[in-house]
Amino acid sequence: MDYSIIESYIDRLIAETKPEAPVWNIENIRHGKSAAWNYIDGCMMTSLYSIYRSTGEKRYLDFIDNFIDYYVFEDGSIRGYDLESYNLDNINEGRILFDLYRETGKEKYSKAIELLREQLKTQPRIAIGNFWHKKIYPDQVWLDGLYMAQVFSTRYAAERGGGDFSDVVTQFTNVYEHMYDREKRLYYHGWDYSKKAFWADERTGLSKSFWLRADGWYTVGLIDAIDYVTAAAAREKLAAIFRTTIEGLEGYIDPRTHMFWQVIDKAEKEGNYPETSGSAMIAYAMMKGARLGILDSRFAAVGKSVFDGICAKYLGFTQGKLNLGGICLVAGLGPENNRRRDGTFEYYISEPVVENDAKGTGPFVMAYTEVKHLI
Repeated sequence: MDYSIIESYIDRLIAETKPEAPVWNIENIRHGKSAAWNYIDGCMMTSLYSIYRSTGEKRYLDFIDNFIDYYVFEDGSIRGYDLESYNLDNINEGRILFDLYRETGKEKYSKAIELLREQLKTQPRIAIGNFWHKKIYPDQVWLDGLYMAQVFSTRYAAERGGGDFSDVVTQFTNVYEHMYDREKRLYYHGWDYSKKAFWADERTGLSKSFWLRADGWYTVGLIDAIDYVTAAAAREKLAAIFRTTIEGLEGYIDPRTHMFWQVIDKAEKEGNYPETSGSAMIAYAMMKGARLGILDSRFAAVGKSVFDGICAKYLGFTQGKLNLGGICLVAGLGPENNRRRDGTFEYYISEPVVENDAKGTGPFVMAYTEVKHLI
């Protein structure tokens, strides 16, 4: 595999992007949405910062600063951001603000961090402590939300919150205790604590299926949070959950493609397919976990084989350009007025599959930065 082409692919995406019109935000493009703060761009900013740290090439940092500068105003307010929607997705892009504040010293980035922190202070919670995923999803915990909010929360606790990681540990632990199927060794996508949602099991409140990217979000959220935890007991608690999670997922690697399937436990069921974004997330988590000493060192090679599988199947030239395919555009649960999103196998395989969306490209680039540690 000639890995050098990956950086040329990244450079093309950057060259074709303006802050108000990123080429990797396929949802915005398809729906004609105006530019606003969102988690999809956040995935890409995090990955580009990892490339900057890996290569030392300042042009990456300059691009990130220029991009985020467009969205964050001098008073710390954020373009298109609505605190009172209580949407955990909107916290994700806040991760890059810590890095930009340190790199540039721009006070507006610090102010924006505090604005996002204000949301989390009043974010609605279920009775045992976890955040609602969004205000429009009462009493619902989604795996996605652990990635979206808890890495930011962990870093805030480490740098501005006095090192108190108790809430972070509680939220990850509750998911492990209530959403993990110990027989399947996989996590359900969603959990309705109230058991009222149309997609929720009447007895458990859990959704119906194991969606790959949801398990990927949770897994990457764990390893990225662990990276910032400075308290030994909290770190080991999260590390134990992470090891169990990875060891369970390993058994679902497809021996032919070395990837994971869109609905993880339904390999080769008609309509299912090896999916890029979740595979890249887990590949990244495996390699990073091994590098940090959280996992056995053999997982570096396992994660790299998953990454190589993605490259072999979905990274290729179309119309003269290098593109990354096999990316599920989006999936979710509900709300009540969208009963198509019911958490079934049939639903997850019905969502569009696209190229170059940052929900796949971002994790792919993150995994690539881990590969660079190995070659």
